Amino acid sequence: MLLTVSHDFLPKQNSTQASMVMDHFGIGFEKGKHVIAEDFELPIELGDVVLFTGASGSGKSSLMRAASNWLCSATETLNSVLNIDDLELGDRILIDSLPLPVDESMQLLSACGLGEAHLMLRTPAELSDGQRYRFRLALGLSQRPKWLVADEFTATLDRTLARVVACNIRRLADRTGTGFLLATTHEDVAEDLHANLHVQCRLDGEINVVRNDLSSDPLKKKECPSPPISGSAKRPSPTGRTSLGGIIAATPSASPSS
Repeated sequence: MLLTVSHDFLPKQNSTQASMVMDHFGIGFEKGKHVIAEDFELPIELGDVVLFTGASGSGKSSLMRAASNWLCSATETLNSVLNIDDLELGDRILIDSLPLPVDESMQLLSACGLGEAHLMLRTPAELSDGQRYRFRLALGLSQRPKWLVADEFTATLDRTLARVVACNIRRLADRTGTGFLLATTHEDVAEDLHANLHVQCRLDGEINVVRNDLSSDPLKKKECPSPPISGSAKRPSPTGRTSLGGIIAATPSASPSS
């Protein structure tokens, strides 16, 4: 895909002080456009995990959004490109919020770092900012889009947990064929994410694109780092009881044959 990304930074309102700022920094009306990329070739392929990194203000998020818009225009399927920031979280508990069978919901929540039972039974409003971000990832993946878009990827997470989530995203991409567009200032997730395409944006305007060949990458099969908290859902041991909303009833068992 060819991308052109630019921003106008002329003042929205004319004022004496705005003119003084423009004079001070040598900004004229003919120079009121900041070009991030012009006819920039980004070799994205279906199912790729694409990581955009760079310092704040380097243009990584703008470039990612431009790529997302290009994919939206090139794909006619409804919800084929989902941005997790656009998702409505609702007020149901997490395990009831995903449109999947309970086993799949538990596995997906666990992969996104929400594997503890007390988290699965909370509503989105009861989560921390970092937990809510992880739930957005899980909710987006549960809708099985062709592409999932996430800005500020793992920015609000503990860095060890960020690596766990990045590793699991790589595995989910391989298993489901979902493509990811992820933007972050944190380079530390790159090793565990194993992105197919790493787009590095610099403050001087230079953009470097590295495509990794993962077909024979030995790191791709390594174990994910251990999370700082329990990151996987344990299968409960049978108790012979079912519990719904605090009402507990004994489940009858078959009578032994004489």
